[in-house]
Amino acid sequence: MDQYAKFHEDFPPPSPRPRGTLIITDRSMDLFAPLVHEFTYQAMVHDLLPLVEKDKVYYQTSLNQDGSSSNLRDVEISEKDSIWVKNRHLHMKDLLEKLAADFQAFKAKNPQFAQSDNPSSLNNIKDMLAGLPQFQEGKDAFSLHLNMASDAMNIFQNRRLADIASVEQSLATGLDEEYKKPKNVADRIVRLLDDDNITFPDRLRLIVQYLIYRDGLLPSDIQKLLAHAHLPPQDGEVIHNLELLGAHTSRALKDARPLAQPPFGRKQAPQDLSQEESGLSRFSPAIKPMLEEHIRGTLDQGIFPFTKPHLDAAEGLLGQETISQASLRSAKPTWARTRPSALEPRQRIVVFVAGGATYSESRACYEVSEAFNKDVFLATSHMLTPSLYLRQVGDLSVDKRRLDLPAERPRPQAPAHLFERESQQRPELLSKQTPVAGIGGLNINSNHDRLNAAQNGTAKSNPASTAPLTSVQSPVGSKSSKKDKDQDPEKKKKKHHFFSSKK
Repeated sequence: MDQYAKFHEDFPPPSPRPRGTLIITDRSMDLFAPLVHEFTYQAMVHDLLPLVEKDKVYYQTSLNQDGSSSNLRDVEISEKDSIWVKNRHLHMKDLLEKLAADFQAFKAKNPQFAQSDNPSSLNNIKDMLAGLPQFQEGKDAFSLHLNMASDAMNIFQNRRLADIASVEQSLATGLDEEYKKPKNVADRIVRLLDDDNITFPDRLRLIVQYLIYRDGLLPSDIQKLLAHAHLPPQDGEVIHNLELLGAHTSRALKDARPLAQPPFGRKQAPQDLSQEESGLSRFSPAIKPMLEEHIRGTLDQGIFPFTKPHLDAAEGLLGQETISQASLRSAKPTWARTRPSALEPRQRIVVFVAGGATYSESRACYEVSEAFNKDVFLATSHMLTPSLYLRQVGDLSVDKRRLDLPAERPRPQAPAHLFERESQQRPELLSKQTPVAGIGGLNINSNHDRLNAAQNGTAKSNPASTAPLTSVQSPVGSKSSKKDKDQDPEKKKKKHHFFSSKK
């Protein structure tokens, strides 16, 4: 980019947009974000539901009222789905209320809906949707998201995710629901590991988060936790490989090392705890306070050093609410403007996360963009789910030749015949030269065979026809030819009869 700008004086073109910022970080900045259960709609769907993720994302469900397995089909979840785009960052409890409200608005536009005593019930909504075949597109969209929300909430209850999330929030934030130091964390984790409703992946996630929270455990205690959770030995590789991401998984018996602190400090308690949205969603990924500190101009340059001349705090705050210092007598007073105009270009902030980003971090970028009137873009190598993250951490110790990495695959090559040179002689010429080239290879034996075949058919009627063949015989084969003729009495007799006239 610098070289291009060096030889092109008109680049970058002049623009009223404030100078943009590119922030490069990696997965080691926040090890909790891929492990904590997130209960916003998009993160919860990707974590709990069996989605088919290829070039597109599909969810297999039945859009009919009966919900029979014979009517199952894969439904695409994409940016074209307005319900998905509007509601994917909502907390699940808010989503259910929002879907019910949107359904009421949809019903008001279509009086064909039957009246119900409890229209907010998911089952009643499904029943009413089944009676509107003429509004198939709206019906399928609402049915898809009602089914997904219902399936996710069923998993939430069956796997006791509320109890797991309560412990996870204390581990990730370092504070309990009253924003005090948590107590009896180990006992709560052991009780959850004894519960049969807790799945093995959730048990591994709990142990890993506890290790990160404690900044390491005794190796014997790690083995006891894995054995108590009935986890397979290969899950120990996941814990061991966390060292490669900067985590401390083990410590000595008398190690007085303090607990690890979040890179941007712990979250402050709200003035009124009743205003807390949810006790199960206190954790915020580190990317959110990082963006907030960058916009305020307080981001630690020791952690994020600038590679270009940096913006000062005043420039970093450009685009926020400002108060004009101009006189009220000026021709264009701006004292009445309380916030920047929507038509003004907003500053762009691009965050690249190497090693994968989570859906909670994607939500944080949306929230910062709306709160500070910025255009925040999240770029990454791939999007992470908790199961994918654990599998990739475990693969860090595997020989890369077994991983079939795209970067390690041999480059595709064109077929070899495309690089072969064409023969200089055409096939017709080669076929004409073949008899000429073969004359030198003739010998008396081959001529003798042909002579016998010719004599059987024509020698009796025309004895002189054999003379040209004998004239090309080589001296080398004369002895063998004479021997063969002596062994053929009939031929010898004919030869004697041929020269009898000269006697």
